[in-house]
Amino acid sequence: MNEETLIRQAQGGDIVAFNRLVVQYQELVFNVAYRIMNDPAVAEDVAQETFITAYQSLKTFRGGSFKSWLMRVATNRCYDELRRRKRRPQTSLDEIMDENESFAFLRSPNDGPEDHRQRVELALAIEHCLKELPDDQRIVTVLGDVEGYDYQEIATITHVSLGTVKSRLSRARAKLRDCLLAVGGELLPPAYRLTTKGT
Repeated sequence: MNEETLIRQAQGGDIVAFNRLVVQYQELVFNVAYRIMNDPAVAEDVAQETFITAYQSLKTFRGGSFKSWLMRVATNRCYDELRRRKRRPQTSLDEIMDENESFAFLRSPNDGPEDHRQRVELALAIEHCLKELPDDQRIVTVLGDVEGYDYQEIATITHVSLGTVKSRLSRARAKLRDCLLAVGGELLPPAYRLTTKGT
């Protein structure tokens, strides 16, 4: 059954059809929420609220990209949560690296203890620098550089202009570069290593 049919059935109150949409998108919604909120427990709550809100609002979906519409709901929930609570420090880095595909490039089955330690330190540096970004810059960075949305999709999801998206991403990337250099550019694997002359 294609997505359009599932959406139409869910709009008619078919909870089974909506649950199929949830299964299809739950990992994506959680990953986006996790990258923005920097807390897996909060990300789970945000993801749950996203799907509850999406189900309640599904009749307002008028076509187009359901994925982008759902991401808009998720980022709105993140904004709401960011307004309600301060960001908390991260929990277990091993758990984050094992469970979150955003850190897949940091994992290697051939790692020795020293390699593993350096990869954990790199993960900490990335998490720290991402967390230090202003909320609006972190959100566009997660959508663009982690999840791979293009500028126009990010503009649609976040309800800001294309120019604003580009500006926020540019500033965020510069801050991330400077932050990673400050916390120890030597931790980066050679392919990702930064210099003061650029990325």
